[in-house]
Amino acid sequence: MENAHSWDRAAVERIASALKDTPGALIIVLRRVQDTIGWVPADAVPVIAKILNLSRAEVHGVVTFYHDFRHQPPAKNVIKVCRAESCQAMGAIALAEHIKRRIGCDFGQTSADGAFTLDAIYCFGNCACSPAVMVNGKLFGRVTPARFDEEVPKVTAR
Repeated sequence: MENAHSWDRAAVERIASALKDTPGALIIVLRRVQDTIGWVPADAVPVIAKILNLSRAEVHGVVTFYHDFRHQPPAKNVIKVCRAESCQAMGAIALAEHIKRRIGCDFGQTSADGAFTLDAIYCFGNCACSPAVMVNGKLFGRVTPARFDEEVPKVTAR
């Protein structure tokens, strides 16, 4: 039985088949699946396992161990906030609280209106410009609550 959310089984099969002989294929396949369809559906686990000749438990273990893999489709707008030390020292804790209030959800969640997904990231490598936030793939540095409120509508309006 498939998840309540639809997913592209053929795309998952194509990706896994194309990469099955690559060293360390599992992580690469999972990353490519998420990049292509936006998440790694639980029902894709046995498909990937069969193609890579792995157990379902091995694939499930990797998908659930790494927090970057999504188990549900993300919202249209994905906000990622750096939670690493440099960003925290420069105001990311207060910024994160502001963002959570503004969009109405916590880290790892999607807002009730389905407009935003909020993710915690543990370093963008943009430490000189802390705190850092990424919105729909666009990286911002030296983000304050006011700058977040100013920039987010520009990025999410597309």
